[in-house]
Amino acid sequence: MNVVNREVRRALSDAGVNLPGLRSHNAALLLDLLRTAGEAGISRLELAERTGLTPQAVSKITARLRAEGLVREAGQRASTGGKPRTVLRLVPSAAYAVGVHLDRDELTAVLVDLAGVRVAVRRTPLDLGAGAEAVFEVVAREVGAVAGAAPGGVPGAPGDVGAVGGAHDRGSDSDLPDDEPAVLGLGVAMPGPLDHLSGTPGRVTGFPEWEGVPLREELARRLGLPVALDKDTNAAALGLALRSTAPTADSFAYLHLGTGLGSGLVLGGALHRGARTGAGEFGHQTVLLDGPPCGCGGRGCLEVLCLAAVARGDVPEAARVLGTGAVNLVRLLDIDRVVLGGRVVAGDPEAFVGGVRAVLAGAGLGTPVSGATSPYAVAEGAAQLILAPIFGK
Repeated sequence: MNVVNREVRRALSDAGVNLPGLRSHNAALLLDLLRTAGEAGISRLELAERTGLTPQAVSKITARLRAEGLVREAGQRASTGGKPRTVLRLVPSAAYAVGVHLDRDELTAVLVDLAGVRVAVRRTPLDLGAGAEAVFEVVAREVGAVAGAAPGGVPGAPGDVGAVGGAHDRGSDSDLPDDEPAVLGLGVAMPGPLDHLSGTPGRVTGFPEWEGVPLREELARRLGLPVALDKDTNAAALGLALRSTAPTADSFAYLHLGTGLGSGLVLGGALHRGARTGAGEFGHQTVLLDGPPCGCGGRGCLEVLCLAAVARGDVPEAARVLGTGAVNLVRLLDIDRVVLGGRVVAGDPEAFVGGVRAVLAGAGLGTPVSGATSPYAVAEGAAQLILAPIFGK
């Protein structure tokens, strides 16, 4: 097993959040700056200036990261009067993660590289109510297939899963064997409620049989990989936060309308789960007293009203209901922006974005509203449950 796999796997298994395999918080800071620098790269001096670390400390850490295959030198920048600076870049193909979105009727699996770029994707029908054993079998099959797109493949996995990007250059100074992939783990996102700390679902609306099922533990046993579990909306919000280009850490809500309705909250640049992973149950706020019954046991929930409008084909009404919930959220949390996603929104993004924006404006709120740009936002965010800790996120 290569260095990256050994150390990061141990870190993910032992701590989940902090990474002793990368030996320091400072290494995570440097890796995050290298990640955001992208192809342009960044010099050691710039890394020192932005982190406050000494040049000696930066040189020592980056030398270790190069030895572990995570970073490589990529030429020099033209001199501006002093010694030309050597540029460092993250090696995206140094490691991969798999993200799985377990929806009520469909499974989406993606493979992303260390930079968070999607390399391969698979989608297949799924019955979340078919029982844990049947669902685990589908997950294992699809994870094995999508992981086969990593350079070298995964033992026992199909080799051709329709990679959507070309192979990455590992760099001449990487110690990663060409025939061994570095698939670090599996992130799973599914409807809540659930406990991300214990890795067990709660009473999923419409599927109460999932309550207490040791999903994380069972998938880790079957796949031999570290596994992380979170709500679908939290995963998507995490992925969006990591791709944010805002100059300062902002606060936003990701509203997901698909087979259900929920939200992921990013406050001050950090994902907000709540102490019991209960934050963001956006769809189950009561907006109509004594309204129609909801699968959660309540009445007049935002979700049941919005989905009823969707079922009637009344997109303007669905957008109006969604916008009403967004107004409540913006007033409660004073967030900077709202992002809409999910398959229903993807079916008519202009109508939903425009409709929600109009309701906010009618309430005197000029909060920006946009649509998620990736149709795989939840699955990609699930993969970030594995990758984000490497960058101290």
